[in-house]
Amino acid sequence: MSWWRPENHADRRPLLLQRGAIKASIRGHFQAQGFTEVECGVLVVSPGNEPHLHAFETSLTGRDGEGLPLYLHTSPEFAAKKLLAAGETKIFDFARVFRNRERGRLHAPEFTMLEWYRAREEYRAVIEDCLALLRLAADVAGAKSLRYRDAACDPRAQADWLTVTGAFTHLAGIDLMATLSPQGIGDASALRVRARRGGIDVADDDDWSDMFSKILTLRIEPRLGMERPCVLYEYPVCEAALARVSPREPRVAERFELYACGVELANGFGELTDPDVQRERFERDMAKKEKIYGVRYPLDEDFLAALSHMPPASGVALGFDRLVMLATGAPNIDAVLWTPLP
Repeated sequence: MSWWRPENHADRRPLLLQRGAIKASIRGHFQAQGFTEVECGVLVVSPGNEPHLHAFETSLTGRDGEGLPLYLHTSPEFAAKKLLAAGETKIFDFARVFRNRERGRLHAPEFTMLEWYRAREEYRAVIEDCLALLRLAADVAGAKSLRYRDAACDPRAQADWLTVTGAFTHLAGIDLMATLSPQGIGDASALRVRARRGGIDVADDDDWSDMFSKILTLRIEPRLGMERPCVLYEYPVCEAALARVSPREPRVAERFELYACGVELANGFGELTDPDVQRERFERDMAKKEKIYGVRYPLDEDFLAALSHMPPASGVALGFDRLVMLATGAPNIDAVLWTPLP
């Protein structure tokens, strides 16, 4: 049934009004801390360089009729980091972002990503920001708990902090560190043996990253954020292309994800600012994308140039629609979008 039919809209409207109230409260929350709201442009020369992220392609037609290939951004990250290089220190953006090949209960091809950055602050600061926003959203919605399907999570409870390697050990029975080189690069054969030993079906041609994602999706994510929020942190370096290496352990990086009710809500980093390392990681990931999908996205050379001027920073991207879903108990992401795609 079409969302615009009056009877359908009447059912959805209370959720949409709560969406607006949550958004206004978050905006006030950031502004009270001295953040500046920014609006990063949607049209970009590179939509991001993650192997499994798919963009919408378009072109800019000049007066001569020639077209310049462009994309709708999958995240405002590159532009936001350029603003940090320009001198901004605390920024946030309710960004409209676009991702192709994504549609489901938790995915929409067009959605709102709340992204923010703190210059010269450790990534623990943005993790604490995330936990505060969970509480704020629940308070505004008048919810005792965040809810999704049959799961519930108390956003006011003390969060669980779980390293990725700890999660693999305790929830999947796999010693992940034993499959990593001293530089944090995964050994596919070592992980394949351990995965099959644990009863996980992996293919002979799955690479380390494929198996890592499969194990995370099947054995770990569904058990995170039950009853209380969960911070999953210290990802292997090979799974954190935009994050700096941890000073504590060179095989892992300063990347975290936040979970509630088994749903990933946020993904953040202690940001990588070395343009040479960033270029190397992008090139490796685009080679993988080309091998799998037969396409590669260009690198944003302007972004790489800006990195050498960017201060140390932490940043995070939070799925705003998902947060609203869980705070209102909505059944799917379309229920909290004003005009979902038919």
